Amino acid sequence: MSTQEEAIVHEETHEHRDDIRSRMGMWLFLFSELLLFGGLFFMYSVYRFTHQQDFSIASKAMNTFFGTLNTVILLTSSLTMALSIVAMQKAKRGLSIFFQVVTILFGLTFMVNKVIEWSHEFKEGNFPGSEVLAAKPPGQILYFGLYYSMVGLHGLHVLVGMTVIGFMTVFTIRNKITPDNYVKLEAAGLYWHLVDIIWIFLFPLFYLIT
Repeated sequence: MSTQEEAIVHEETHEHRDDIRSRMGMWLFLFSELLLFGGLFFMYSVYRFTHQQDFSIASKAMNTFFGTLNTVILLTSSLTMALSIVAMQKAKRGLSIFFQVVTILFGLTFMVNKVIEWSHEFKEGNFPGSEVLAAKPPGQILYFGLYYSMVGLHGLHVLVGMTVIGFMTVFTIRNKITPDNYVKLEAAGLYWHLVDIIWIFLFPLFYLIT
């Protein structure tokens, strides 16, 4: 085989990787997500300051049990996601797959709890556009508007995170994620941790107002 032919074979079989830039790109994306939610948190703070009593009254309609349960679920899911990465680093592929699946199940449980909680709020008429909410003071209307917008956006991020981790699980099964090449799984883990951190801020803002 000639030198030129060897070079062609090498190009075809060599997979170009730049883990440093991949990680940097992921951190930049996460920063943009923080800016998005940061703006929403700032808006919440302004309205909370101008309608303190109404926000406090409206928050009493929230189901603290479901909020606390979902907080525990997401915190535990962050642990299982981290364990999946550690397992991959130690070349325990089966264990990594197990923890990824468990993380997805935790995310699914979070969403089911949220649907149950929102179903109750809808029955009570505490949703934008309802006659019950329209009869309440402006501050309470703002509270529920922010609640559904911010928590709903967070729920969308949870769904995206579950989908991404699902793809990582398939990649792991197909040996596209290995102990020597797990940057994609690591990036998925970072995204999932961000989703959990955002919820840690949302939970006290909407459920624990006094």
